[in-house]
Amino acid sequence: MARPRKQTYTLEMYLKKINEGEIDNNADVQRRMVWSREQMNELIVTVLTDEYIPPIILGEESSSQLHIADGGCRSAALNGFWNGTHKITGTLENSLIPYKKKIKTKGGGIGWEDAVFDIKNKTFDKLPDELKKKFNEYQIETVIHEDCDNHKISKYIKRYNNHTSMNADQKAFTYLDKFAGNIRKLLDSRFFLDHSVYTEKDKVKGAVERVVVETMMCMNHLDSWKKQPKAACRYLNENASEEEFEQFAAYLRRLEAIITDDSKSVFNKKDSFLFLTLFDRFAKLGVEDRYFAEFLRAFQGGLRFVQRNRNGLLFDEIDKELSTKDRQVIVDKLDMLEGLMLEFVHTDAADTSDGGIESFIAEMVTLDVDKVREDMDLYRESLHTLLEETVKIDSPLRDRENRPSLLAMMAYSYKADKDMDHWMAEYARRHHTYCPDQKKNFLSMQKGFERYCKKTEGGGGKS
Repeated sequence: MARPRKQTYTLEMYLKKINEGEIDNNADVQRRMVWSREQMNELIVTVLTDEYIPPIILGEESSSQLHIADGGCRSAALNGFWNGTHKITGTLENSLIPYKKKIKTKGGGIGWEDAVFDIKNKTFDKLPDELKKKFNEYQIETVIHEDCDNHKISKYIKRYNNHTSMNADQKAFTYLDKFAGNIRKLLDSRFFLDHSVYTEKDKVKGAVERVVVETMMCMNHLDSWKKQPKAACRYLNENASEEEFEQFAAYLRRLEAIITDDSKSVFNKKDSFLFLTLFDRFAKLGVEDRYFAEFLRAFQGGLRFVQRNRNGLLFDEIDKELSTKDRQVIVDKLDMLEGLMLEFVHTDAADTSDGGIESFIAEMVTLDVDKVREDMDLYRESLHTLLEETVKIDSPLRDRENRPSLLAMMAYSYKADKDMDHWMAEYARRHHTYCPDQKKNFLSMQKGFERYCKKTEGGGGKS
């Protein structure tokens, strides 16, 4: 294997390459910016006083694309100052920067005199031209490893960050290079930004990445649960799928629509993976998402402190004897949560196992019950999308008790190959209640839908 080559750039050239994408400072497994503003200040002083900065380590793909393996925080700090997004804070102690100021001599020539500039509360554009030039011309050293791919770049990130500043969660994440990009996209969702209670420290220390990893394990691979972060990351790297990450992303979008400030406290670094997994189980019930948010409010408002499991333990007592991340603790907590949730939304095992809803749909739409059972997921997903797009969140039409007739209407629309979107929007505007007798309610909606289709020349085919 060839030795890595050395390359020296002016700082201006190096930062331009980052901003133009030739050098990537967003390697999927690279940890996020963790430096304080004070650390950023000191680095800028180091450049302006022409002192030493250790080389930046880069990995180069065969296409010549470069990725930062070590030095990402240094690069981000320098780039932030150069682009004007970082201002030197007023707390900087060694803020007086000496430099040679260019002056005109009496004879019209150029001379130089000693000067000092205080960089407190200054951005790059406020520097004297001489200091701007000094910053731009600073010599930044790099060491480039050639013929890299994602796996090799992850290896170099582990190697060069093998010190105390990279904690266990951050280092474990480097073993998930195959899906690290998927996780980065999840972390940028509004759910993790606005609908949870992670602290800024949690976000920069890798705790939120760990939540995603634990959720993926718990939701999809509970039988192979790994207690240690590194083992979990390695397992997912070998066994997870793109479809699992896509499903998780879809769940986050649905949660963003229902989780409010009074229901988001359960989504913390300790319990998030449990409640995210619980939502996966909830989603299979085919009831409206708002019931999940209502359950969370009820859980925090009383169920958490009064309801006990089969062993007589409250939710927060289950992990007293064992670690919170032991598999048995997780199974017991999830079983308790699922039981409470099913009871709260009045959806017991009979609703989903004895074929009651399926039989109702088959009778109303004149379909074979096995065919209905085969297509139930399609009906539920389609109805969820339809209601989200056409019916207000607080409309009684969304009530659980009205769900059988709505699902039957969805099955009818597929059988007739007619789209219900426009009709449902109009129906919801004119109707704010429904008949408790679901058979009568379905027949009423069916007649209204047929009249609408005739009026609009058949209503169009389903795409």
